[in-house]
Amino acid sequence: MGEFSLPIKVYIEDTDAGGIVYHANYLKFMERSRTEYLATFGFDKPATLDDGLLLVVHSMNIEFRSAARLGDMLQATTEVLSAKRSYVIFEQQVRHNQQLLCRAEVKIACVHAESMKPTAMPEVMQKSLKSAQH
Repeated sequence: MGEFSLPIKVYIEDTDAGGIVYHANYLKFMERSRTEYLATFGFDKPATLDDGLLLVVHSMNIEFRSAARLGDMLQATTEVLSAKRSYVIFEQQVRHNQQLLCRAEVKIACVHAESMKPTAMPEVMQKSLKSAQH
């Protein structure tokens, strides 16, 4: 699978008093896109995996280029850059009419829920993500 794209409409709740999307909401748009992307592989609740495992954001490098506004129709995209045993790195973008508004490289790690120590992702997830990396 290549790039996954999720359409998002900008509502008043997403914006500041000037009708500009508040910067933290781009992270929410990306989270929704990652969640829906993982659902395409059959992982309906990817944040909480079986056997007491969790997927957590380890790190993020984000770049804001332009602003979205109230009423805009956006595309939040997700693509696997690298899939390893205990983590995956996603390339994510938010665009409006093909114009790049925001991009991020997001590292998601698999951890034990109780100890919060890194661990291997379930094998089926590892295989799915490795097959999707570009």
